[in-house]
Amino acid sequence: MQMIDLRSDTVTQPTPEMLHAMAAAKLGDDVFREDPTVIELERLAADLIGKAEALFVASGTMGNLVSLMTHAQPGNEVILERSSHISIGEGGGITRIAGLMPRPYDASDGTVPVERIRGLIRRSGGHFEGHTKLICLENTHNALGGVPISVEETQRLAALAAEHGLKLHVDGARLFNAAEVLGVSAADLAAPADSVMFCLSKGLCAPVGSIIAGSGDFVARARRNRRLLGGGMRQAGVLAAAGIIALRDMVHRLSEDRLVAEQLASGLTLVQGICVESVSRRTNMVYVDCRELGCDVTELVNLLAAMGVRLLALGSHRLRMVTHHGISIADADRVCGAFKDAAQSLRADGPVE
Repeated sequence: MQMIDLRSDTVTQPTPEMLHAMAAAKLGDDVFREDPTVIELERLAADLIGKAEALFVASGTMGNLVSLMTHAQPGNEVILERSSHISIGEGGGITRIAGLMPRPYDASDGTVPVERIRGLIRRSGGHFEGHTKLICLENTHNALGGVPISVEETQRLAALAAEHGLKLHVDGARLFNAAEVLGVSAADLAAPADSVMFCLSKGLCAPVGSIIAGSGDFVARARRNRRLLGGGMRQAGVLAAAGIIALRDMVHRLSEDRLVAEQLASGLTLVQGICVESVSRRTNMVYVDCRELGCDVTELVNLLAAMGVRLLALGSHRLRMVTHHGISIADADRVCGAFKDAAQSLRADGPVE
């Protein structure tokens, strides 16, 4: 039985075209800026995202951390949503390494509350020497269900940042998924921001790597911070070659992942005891609440794994499923069937009243 792995879109394997490109890549020392394949990837990425320059980094976590370090100094405050990936999913690098002070806000409805954010901005003086320097926005917002943030919302937040002399960084790990469902370009979504990070190794199927992009000055300073974090990767063209294929070929198939996610969400709404979280625009994520089944989430995850479905448990009752290259409509139907069988089994094994 073939395993259907929905834990993340990071589990994708490089395509045959990527493997061929990696094997044939022209290489040089990227720390000396002599790797032609890395140079080609960075130029392609900058053009595609509409920024002056781009920088290849090892991961999304590194990309966000480098961006934070480039925009702000230790002791500065950074405004960000409390459940954002930078806040909860990157090992605390914002404080442990960058030395920055998070100033969180709540946006559990998936919107960007500009006026609430305005009230969090602090200038230096008196007790508040750690003044605000940066605002971060996650698009799509992972923990809120993969919700996309519109161009208009991003523009309003950028205008607020500019009004107060702040910078805006977009954690766009899945920015191309947001662009697909919103019917705009990734460049449109990135345009209001001073910097943007997006991943090559999630829905775009490359085995390793992310991109950060911004002005020429930003990228020059970011390159130094990347080296500080050990991110100089020498003959990195062997990895960048897959990134070029990702941007050339994989961006245009993301609608398939959205359609599979919609099929999955639709089917799971019919399973008794499973509550599918609603989002305004679904991308490639489906979150469900399984507390009505009355079981520990680990028990459900293990039962589904035995049926050939791998999921990610978040907390005591929440599960995440992420569609990606290699997951089909038929797979979505099989997953819904497994959930139905698992739910029936758990109810049958439950306590007698």
